[in-house]
Amino acid sequence: MKHQIEAVPTVIFFTKGTAVDRVDGVDIPSLSAKCKKLGASATSDQPLEERLKALINKAPLMIFMKGDREAPRCGFSKQLIAIVNETGLPYETFDILTDEEVRQGLKTYSDWPTYPQVYVKGELVGGLDIIKELKANNELETTLKG
Repeated sequence: MKHQIEAVPTVIFFTKGTAVDRVDGVDIPSLSAKCKKLGASATSDQPLEERLKALINKAPLMIFMKGDREAPRCGFSKQLIAIVNETGLPYETFDILTDEEVRQGLKTYSDWPTYPQVYVKGELVGGLDIIKELKANNELETTLKG
């Protein structure tokens, strides 16, 4: 066996295909600390602005929100997803609650202090209020298509 399992559960952390750390057994504090440490080192290779640009351009229609399309975690995100789903357009989401650096950095990068945020082809459209306004003016689908 390549990775000796000594307890259940065993969590093995990999970087570029190589085991770099592990937690044997139920050790929540150790698991949390190692996740935080290894997660931070995984993202530190790329400057935040580059990460944000890559995320914003991940899909032609990109939504940064609390939760994801299947499980929005705030009322504003839930409303926005319902409106966008009505258009039938494909889109991707990013859960800002999973990455505090992205959550805070995107506010500064976009100069938009609240979530959700909607981007079309890398450009900020706005938040829920703007999406509602575009829908009321029958401009939503055209705007979201870019």
